[in-house]
Amino acid sequence: MNIQPLLNALDIQENAARAQTDDLRAQIGQLQTRLRETETHLEHLAITRKTVTGLADRLPASPADLPEHPDYPRILAVFNEATGPLRAKDVCEALDHQLLPKNIEGTRAKLKRLVRLGIRTEVDTGSFARKQ
Repeated sequence: MNIQPLLNALDIQENAARAQTDDLRAQIGQLQTRLRETETHLEHLAITRKTVTGLADRLPASPADLPEHPDYPRILAVFNEATGPLRAKDVCEALDHQLLPKNIEGTRAKLKRLVRLGIRTEVDTGSFARKQ
């Protein structure tokens, strides 16, 4: 009986198993590298979290978030340039709005909202100023 074909088949299987073993070792090496990189990244994130939470108590309290209407930042800019309290009509003029009742009332409502948010104060009825 000739066993050479059987031995040839075994050689083919052994070569395939060695190639697969080499591929798996290479994958393990790549995975170990990725694992080390990910663990280092986690350590850096933990350090960053510790730093941020340590500094959080040193940050000044931020004012309430402004409503999303584009007039609010412009209204605040008007108050930054003003030397005293302003009325809704004054703010309308500074914003180049037409002095129509609907515009003045809309601005007054925005000013009242800034008062409710604690960003501005109403020093007298209809007269608004920066919060001290």
